[in-house]
Amino acid sequence: MSRRRRNAASGPAANTAAVFGEVLKHFRELAGFTQQALSKKIPCDRSHVARIEAGARVPQDTFAKQCDELLGTGGVLLRLWGRIDWYPEVQHPDWFERRAEMDAKAVALRQYQAQVMPGLLQSEEYAWGLFSGLAYSEKAEERVRARLSRQGRFLDAGGPLYVAVLDESCLRNVVGSAAVMRGQCAHLLAVGQRPNIRIQVAPAHRPALIRPKTSMTLITLPKGEQWVYSESLERGHFNDDPAVFARHSHTYDVLRADALSASESAALIGDFMERYGDHGQAPAEHSDMDQEQLQRPRRRGLHRGGAHLDEEQLQPRRRRRLHRSSPRYPRRRPRP
Repeated sequence: MSRRRRNAASGPAANTAAVFGEVLKHFRELAGFTQQALSKKIPCDRSHVARIEAGARVPQDTFAKQCDELLGTGGVLLRLWGRIDWYPEVQHPDWFERRAEMDAKAVALRQYQAQVMPGLLQSEEYAWGLFSGLAYSEKAEERVRARLSRQGRFLDAGGPLYVAVLDESCLRNVVGSAAVMRGQCAHLLAVGQRPNIRIQVAPAHRPALIRPKTSMTLITLPKGEQWVYSESLERGHFNDDPAVFARHSHTYDVLRADALSASESAALIGDFMERYGDHGQAPAEHSDMDQEQLQRPRRRGLHRGGAHLDEEQLQPRRRRRLHRSSPRYPRRRPRP
């Protein structure tokens, strides 16, 4: 297996991730937050904050930015995050190495994903949930580090275009726990606001949607090479036949046009995040009529779990959920 290095965003690399953890702990205690209180504001598991402070977990830059805002650090944590080489060396499985090499130089990725979140959009806790069944914890650590190392290029300013259409099953299938899923939804909402990333959802119970038969990625490389990538168990499949790429590209473009828009998708993801936090479970499945209402201009109210609620009924519920220092995400609101 080859080894891959991700350079620090700027300046010399710090000696250890524990430095970041110590600085985070200092500012957290100075602001009077417990680990539990900070985790609820982000949101994430308390254990996630504890592991980052111990130098045992790699935070996302969005985590550093949120902590800066919540703890009033003046941006210290995000600047420190950019100076640390979080992945000095990683190993990918042999069968995936070629795909990782393409990710490192691609100018555009268009992806359709079903059942589980795509690796480029997974939060760390979600990735740990996927690999928790590995017999050796060191193996799981290796897989998680390798997976997260691929994300940096797409999350950096000026990163390549990345469009992901997620089947609604990605949001419904619980990985790890309800808390992990809530954090994953929050992560999707955060990264989906980057100028080079678009996330759309192909809703359930929409039989007219023509979905690819399997998850796939359409990859465009710098010299114009175009590849179709898909996976089976422990194997990656590559095809650069222009006719094959054109056929799958057509299917993908039609699906993307018929799926929820980026803003509508963010509203649906926000609903999932709230339900995972409030009740520890995914929202009840939408009927066809619910899905139609989601895309149609709404004047009287919103649908929630199949029931119609007037705006006046929703306002008290919303006010109870809002906190002054909590991050705010797009919500579905009726248009005037």
